[in-house]
Amino acid sequence: MDVKTSMAALQVTGAQIAQPGAIAPDAPASAAKEFEAMFLTEMVNEMLSEVDLGDFGGGKAEEHWRYFLAEAFGKELAEQGGAGIARNLEQAMSAYGAARRGDKT
Repeated sequence: MDVKTSMAALQVTGAQIAQPGAIAPDAPASAAKEFEAMFLTEMVNEMLSEVDLGDFGGGKAEEHWRYFLAEAFGKELAEQGGAGIARNLEQAMSAYGAARRGDKT
């Protein structure tokens, strides 16, 4: 990649410039799904800590590997519909936003 291509790749259009205080339209859904993935990661990690994974040598390396495995499971579970946590969070955030705006639903 030459310098001109690199510079062109770094340029940002006016529509992409961040606006302070502006919220992305999908921010609540994205945050809810990210929270669900994090929650599921912690749950899977706790379950894996009780399972004999075989002879991986134990120690810190095994703990890190187990967490990465749990994180992959948690993200995948959330992507495939999860446990309904994200959906409930989205509904709660929508209701809270509507109440703050004074919407009648």
